[in-house]
Amino acid sequence: MDTLSYKTVSISKENAQKKWFIVDAENQILGRFSSKVAKVLRGKYKTNFTPHADCGDYVVVINASKITMSGKKMSDRRIFSHTGYPGGQKQTSPASMLAKDKNSLVRHSIKGMLPKNKLGAAIMKNCYIYEGADHDKHAQKPQPLNLNDLK
Repeated sequence: MDTLSYKTVSISKENAQKKWFIVDAENQILGRFSSKVAKVLRGKYKTNFTPHADCGDYVVVINASKITMSGKKMSDRRIFSHTGYPGGQKQTSPASMLAKDKNSLVRHSIKGMLPKNKLGAAIMKNCYIYEGADHDKHAQKPQPLNLNDLK
């Protein structure tokens, strides 16, 4: 019997072909920007995506302090965290997060769009976020990525 047979290829961390991309966050909307960066980090745009493996690419985010939010969300939205103790709920606004640490708002948003397990923590290590246009990943030769071309 002469039939075509296709095998499902499962990519592991060792044989994943990772690339380096650089993304400019200036004048981008936070949620849309973060979801596309999370998909690139996870590897969902690749044809050989494997859900249980770190097969995504490396992403360098520059100008993270110039990210925007539509409407009055920058001042009115509340971001909650909890210490684990009774009455330990804390809240902050995105504007105060940007004032304290310029990268924390983008990091918090991208991290929230990744899996909440060891794989998500490993994928987040592939994301490098910088406040301004300067970065130290020139040796990796990151290619510019236009997020508006991605769906």
